[in-house]
Amino acid sequence: MMNFKPPETKTTSSSSTAEKAFSLISKGWEEVRSSADADLQLIRNRAKELENFLNSVPTITATATTTITPGEIDFVKKLRPKLSEIRRVYSSPDFNWAPKGKLRIDLSGIKNAIVTETENEKLGKWRRERFKDERQFGELSNWEPIRAFRNRLREMEVEIKTPNSSSPVEIFEGIKNSEFMEKVKSSFKSICKEPEESKGVPPLDVPELLAYLVRQSSPFLDQIGIRRDISDKIVESLCSKRRNKLLLRALPEGDSSLIEGDNMNDELELRIASVLQSTGHHYEGGFWSNSTKQNISDGKRHVAIVTTASLPWMTGTAVNPLFRAAYLAKSERQNVTLLVPWLCKSDQELVYPNNLTFSSPEEQELYIRNWLEERVGFKTDFKISFYPGKFSKERRSILPAGDTTQFIPSRDADIAILEEPEHLNWYHHGKRWTDKFNHVVGIVHTNYLEYIKREKNGALQAFLVKHVNNWVTRAHCDKVLRLSAATQDLPRSVVCNVHGVNPKFLKIGEKMAAERQSGQQVFSKGAYFLGKMVWAKGYRELIDLLAKHKSDLVGFNMDVFGNGEDAHEVQTTARTLNLNVNFMKGRDHADDSLHSYKIFINPSISDVLCTATAEALAMGKFVVCADHPSNEFFQAFPNCLTYKTSEDFVEKVKEAMTGEPQPLTPEEQYKLSWEAATQRFIEYSDLDKVLTSEKGSDSRKSRKGIGKSVSMPNLGGMVDGSLAFAQYCLTGNEFVRWCSGATPGTRDYDKQHCEDLNLLPPHPQVENPIYGW
Repeated sequence: MMNFKPPETKTTSSSSTAEKAFSLISKGWEEVRSSADADLQLIRNRAKELENFLNSVPTITATATTTITPGEIDFVKKLRPKLSEIRRVYSSPDFNWAPKGKLRIDLSGIKNAIVTETENEKLGKWRRERFKDERQFGELSNWEPIRAFRNRLREMEVEIKTPNSSSPVEIFEGIKNSEFMEKVKSSFKSICKEPEESKGVPPLDVPELLAYLVRQSSPFLDQIGIRRDISDKIVESLCSKRRNKLLLRALPEGDSSLIEGDNMNDELELRIASVLQSTGHHYEGGFWSNSTKQNISDGKRHVAIVTTASLPWMTGTAVNPLFRAAYLAKSERQNVTLLVPWLCKSDQELVYPNNLTFSSPEEQELYIRNWLEERVGFKTDFKISFYPGKFSKERRSILPAGDTTQFIPSRDADIAILEEPEHLNWYHHGKRWTDKFNHVVGIVHTNYLEYIKREKNGALQAFLVKHVNNWVTRAHCDKVLRLSAATQDLPRSVVCNVHGVNPKFLKIGEKMAAERQSGQQVFSKGAYFLGKMVWAKGYRELIDLLAKHKSDLVGFNMDVFGNGEDAHEVQTTARTLNLNVNFMKGRDHADDSLHSYKIFINPSISDVLCTATAEALAMGKFVVCADHPSNEFFQAFPNCLTYKTSEDFVEKVKEAMTGEPQPLTPEEQYKLSWEAATQRFIEYSDLDKVLTSEKGSDSRKSRKGIGKSVSMPNLGGMVDGSLAFAQYCLTGNEFVRWCSGATPGTRDYDKQHCEDLNLLPPHPQVENPIYGW
């Protein structure tokens, strides 16, 4: 430790103080001087090597008759005098190379700024011998730290002369604690600071290991009935005491902002990844990993929409995916393919209305495009392809035959949208969707559990189907969108209405509002209901409500439009109860005969998101519906009247009969449109991130470059892969398929499908060249 002696004279005090300050500062330049010596020596060596090289280069033959020597090259002519001068200067015996280990940085500029003229004259001779050009240091006298240090020394001199002044030790302590010295010390610390990589990352402790085990076991726990929120609470309780330390001790000092706003699961994954990264470990994949995902070579991304039904069957899974394909393709940001089922003629006669059949896929594609373009009002630009399907009478739905993934060419296998992912994969025997596609989104349309509960042994069947749905969606989807909270809570799912209404209904609503504004009476009829005539579509609830409150609704008449398997039974029950209900054949909701109805009544609680309800609101009508999760999206509209009890139902019907619906505002019209629905879909499906990300890049990176899922084995991914493998094994057995309710012969497409779609006979190792494989 340095101590100051009592001052003898002004000159002695100033000189002693300056010299000691210089000695303190000079220690920091030793490493800089060593580095400079090394650089100068390296320059000298390189200059010699370059000149030797040029002198030793042989003559270069340019042509058969012309030779070029290095001396004739222009840049060599210009470079040689410089090299000779450098070699002459550095080779001169008068040039003094400083020995290693000694400081040769001149501080005369600093001393010139802070010491007296007398001392400068004493050191002038020494300075001129060492450096002949003092101008390079002249600007240092105006350096802010030097001025501050000089002022501090002057203050110290005054304090020493003043009686009762502090002792030299206290003065020196004041200098050490000054702001200038703190800056100097911090500068040296930053120079000598060890790299972050050299810091050791503390190993994981037992609570962290247990928390990560629970976190990665969530797929298995979910399968056995332990909800995800319970798993998250267990993880949070294990990590609660270390919440602020999970990343702080593994990340650089001052980077605590990394964990702000992140949930506990992200913090835990980053902590695990940082430990693995510190050991140099990198996970290259395991038994279930598949590296066959395609890198798209052209400039656009490719979106394949796969659905379970097709026009002319007027069902939600036929109509809504068709509009989605049209509006996704309209943006021209990506190429779109709509993949729909092709039915043999015998199945077409069972499914399509009015005995409408098609002899070829091209004929049906033309019908689909004409129907769509009449309603959207613009030319559609997307591809329509077909996959083999078979109609199941028992399930009243179309099941895929064979491996559906084969009907998307590998060059277009980028993004897949599975309309009804559980339905498409119940009996799927083929390649895993997430193995072939870079991003897979499922959209849940149907509340299958509600339908199954109405059947014989419905509770047991619903229990089994619930777990099968969890199984197949977890194995085949990266993200799942549920149209409403009325659906089953599936893995990786969020609730969002990504459906819009046919633009034709919005135009009808605008027309009706204009006629009302001009004073015309547009609603001359009362209440109606429209839907497929099966008990599960709300007919049971409707008849029960009308029968219970027949006396409260005196004079109330209602028209019902629909066809279906339960039509005879529904009509017979209504006549038996003597209800004021008129049954008519089903028709398009946009039919002119339905425009004048004022009230649409929909008591169904089995729907996920009733398309007819959205269409009625778009046309400016009142809607009376149950207070149910399936109607949550519509409750924001003033014309939507929801009821909780049967008595409340009567009140809402009377309110609608005596009142007038409000015209839709532009904001409400947009909210119902397909433009808004497409925007919601892109946002909630993470499609905006996928479309804007670089092809082939890994989006699973943290903000500081720590891979959360790439650098370590993911137990969740292993579980998903094992579930897909188990499904593949089980669905490959025809006996197991038959026991689980699959239509016989749906593991592979049949001969008739081969003829209709020009397919080769199915072979497990051969892809069909007709589709470009």
